[in-house]
Amino acid sequence: MFTRHFEHWPRLPKTLVVPETTVYQNLEVSAQRYPNQRAIHYYGNDLSYKQLDEEVNVMAGYLQKRLGIKRGEKVLLFMQNSPQFVIAYYAILRADAVVVPINSMLKGEELEFYVNDCEIRNAIIGQELYDRISPLIETTSLEEIIIVAYSEYMGTDFNGAVPAEAREEKKLFFQSHLHPWKECIEARLLPDDHVTGPDDLIVLPYTSGTTGLPKGCMHTNKTVQANTFGGFYWARGTASNVHLATLPFFHVTGMVNSMHAPILSGSTIVILTRWNRDTAVELIESQKCTNWITISTMLVDFLANPDLDPKQISSLTSISGGGAALPEAVGEKLYKLTGLKFLEGYGLSETIAQTHSNPVDRPKMQCLGIPSFDVDSRIIDPLTHKELSAGEVGEIVVRGPQIMVGYYNREKENESAFIEIEGQRFFRTGDIGRFDEEGYFFIVDRVKRMINASGFKVWPTEIESFLYKHPAVQQACVVGVPDPRRGETIKAFIILNDDYKGKISDKEIIEWSKERMASYKYPRIIEFRETLPTTSSGKILWRKLQHSEWEKAQS
Repeated sequence: MFTRHFEHWPRLPKTLVVPETTVYQNLEVSAQRYPNQRAIHYYGNDLSYKQLDEEVNVMAGYLQKRLGIKRGEKVLLFMQNSPQFVIAYYAILRADAVVVPINSMLKGEELEFYVNDCEIRNAIIGQELYDRISPLIETTSLEEIIIVAYSEYMGTDFNGAVPAEAREEKKLFFQSHLHPWKECIEARLLPDDHVTGPDDLIVLPYTSGTTGLPKGCMHTNKTVQANTFGGFYWARGTASNVHLATLPFFHVTGMVNSMHAPILSGSTIVILTRWNRDTAVELIESQKCTNWITISTMLVDFLANPDLDPKQISSLTSISGGGAALPEAVGEKLYKLTGLKFLEGYGLSETIAQTHSNPVDRPKMQCLGIPSFDVDSRIIDPLTHKELSAGEVGEIVVRGPQIMVGYYNREKENESAFIEIEGQRFFRTGDIGRFDEEGYFFIVDRVKRMINASGFKVWPTEIESFLYKHPAVQQACVVGVPDPRRGETIKAFIILNDDYKGKISDKEIIEWSKERMASYKYPRIIEFRETLPTTSSGKILWRKLQHSEWEKAQS
């Protein structure tokens, strides 16, 4: 067991007993303890814990009694941050089914993959996303859709900026397979007894795979509870906290730390459907937000606001997050403005968020932190698997109660994802890092060919597969390049087919990509080449291209 960091452990127990209750029962208990406490604030409207639990139960009843959803069945959750997202997520759990939360920026062929991979029959979606998913009714297993208008949960007296999707009035749909959200709630159907246990599968967040295909990470009540309770205790959570929720709930960090942990504590979640720095300031000030989990790109934008007055955000007692290291200058600016140090952490979809966190009382800048409750983390040589010492650079491996059961339907990749050390099963993160003499971990690079753009993980092979569908593209290689705002952005090196040379511009290919890929995925930079560096066997040397781009950025 790695214990070097124990000398700097916060004033908390070093181990945590994970409850054998379900994630849904966290809400049930909070509703009993704090029935009149605000659970959610959404652009001027409040929802109490009593109301939240009641709506979760009747929606679960509708899922079971009208849509016929069975225990263990997978349900697609495809919407943006909203009260309905929270209700839908917990309703699926209450119905003993499995949440498949996917990125609201995904489009046609991308969506089809998830539906087919999980053989999904039912989905709950935002109405603004219907045109993207409707073709799948004819071509996949998808049968029934509950459709949501976010505006139904908005207040009437909010004066700040509200995104168009949240303002949009309820649309009328007449297809028999579409079920308007309010009608589902108003049916007042009650669910059967809640029977799932600690080891039952409850959520399948997807991450990218070594073949370019996304992989569902199988998480149970127990793995999710490990980080829900762990995050709650690490952050010293109370029912009096008010959490600003700006990270997407479909992403594991937002899911666990901005939704599950606040619900466990009985505190208030202030939800933004889309990021807007001015609205964030207004809500922090008006709702007296105390906690904010974010990513460095949001925080950079937030602090770049020339009109930001420290008095407006004086209620904040904690700002933390991950995704990419916060630039040191930005961290110093935050501290001067608020007196708060940004608390960075580290985790993956496979670990349902954090495995490492910076101690509240002793954080380090641009650092992953120390291993969390009951987490054993090591640095190994990725080739020989030899365990390395302080200061030596190798692959980060982790063992802990939050590690996924495995990848869904990916037996081959499950074999390579884990390694045995001292008779224990460790997950190979694919990230290259080191730890210092005090047991704090730092990231250095990635074994996996992954791009981290504004906190979103992008798999280059997937982008290349889309580019190859363009008739002009003969060869393509996608790499991540430094970007001051996004951390990394996506660049594609392209060799054109002869018929298109001189007849198509980089802007045309970017626009073509934009129409077919999620907004965080499509390449922002295109460079046409006559040749690409390759190995003797013809494999493109993507590392060489990427290294060259990073060298140029540093020169």
